[in-house]
Amino acid sequence: MNEQNIVRNSLKAWLLAARPKTLSGAAVPVMIGMAFALHDSWVYEGLSFKPVAAILCFLFAFVMQIDANFVNDYFDYLHGNDNQDRLGPKRACAMGWVTISAMRKAIIITTLLACLIGLPLIFFGGWQMILVGIVCVLFCFLYTTHLSYLGLGDVLVLLFFGIVPVCFTYFVQHRMISGEVLWASIACGIVIDALLMVNNYRDIRNDQHCGKRTLAVRLGACNSRILYLAIGFVAFLMGILYLFTGKPLAFLLPIVYLFLHIAAYRKMVMINEGRALNAVLGTTARNIFIYGVLLTLGILL
Repeated sequence: MNEQNIVRNSLKAWLLAARPKTLSGAAVPVMIGMAFALHDSWVYEGLSFKPVAAILCFLFAFVMQIDANFVNDYFDYLHGNDNQDRLGPKRACAMGWVTISAMRKAIIITTLLACLIGLPLIFFGGWQMILVGIVCVLFCFLYTTHLSYLGLGDVLVLLFFGIVPVCFTYFVQHRMISGEVLWASIACGIVIDALLMVNNYRDIRNDQHCGKRTLAVRLGACNSRILYLAIGFVAFLMGILYLFTGKPLAFLLPIVYLFLHIAAYRKMVMINEGRALNAVLGTTARNIFIYGVLLTLGILL
C-alpha cells in the first residue's frame, strides 16, 4: 500500500488506523472460550450452545480491538511517542492520514458501538456483563494513557486477552467458569503477550527516551529475548493438563506452534534491533492465530 497516496480521512486511511491484522489477537481468546463451551454442550446434559451469544462475543471483541487501536493511535500521538524515531508500523494521526478531530469522533463511535453490541449479552450472562463491559472500556483507555508507561501492559494483556475474554465467552454460554477454562485463559494470555513483548523489545530505546517504563525497558534487551522464548514454552507446557481431562490433541496439536515460536525467536535474535523487527511482530501475530486454531481443534476433536 503506497503511503504517499493516502487521502486524509479516506477509507484507506481508516483501514490503516483500524489495524485489521490485530483482529486475530482479539479472535483467538473468543475462539478458545467458544471451543470449550461447544465441547461441553456435546458432553454434558443440560448445557446448550447459544450461537447468538457466540456471534456477539466475536463482534464485541473485534470492535473493542479497533477502539483500542484508535485510542492508542490518538493518545500516543498526543504524548509524542509516534515521533520520527518510531520503528514500528506508521500510525494514522502521526502521519496525518486521519485528523485529530476525526479520530476523537471515531473513538466515541467505536466505544458506543462496542457497548451496544455487548449490551444484549446480559440476556445470556446476566447483569454481571455490564460490569465486565465497563471494565473493558475503562482499561482500554487506561492502558495507553497511564498503565503502559508503568510497565503494566503485560498484566493487562494477560487479563484482557486471556482471562476476561476466554472465561466470559464461556460464561455467557453456560453461566459458570470451570477450572480448565480458567487455566486455558491464562495460557492464552501468555501466548498473546508475546506480541506485546516483541513490540516493546523493538521500541526499547524510543520508550526509554519517552519515559515509558515497559517490561522490556525494565528487563533489558537480553532478558527480554529470553522471556519471549520462555513465553512459548510456558504456554505450551500448560497444555499438559489436557492429557488428564480427555483432550490429548489439545496438548499435542499446539506443538506446531511451539516450533514456529522458536523459529520466530531465532529470527528475533538474528535481527537483534531496528525496524526489521517488524517482521518478527508479523510472524508472532501469525503464530498466535495458529495457536488459537490448533488449540480450538484440539478441544473440539
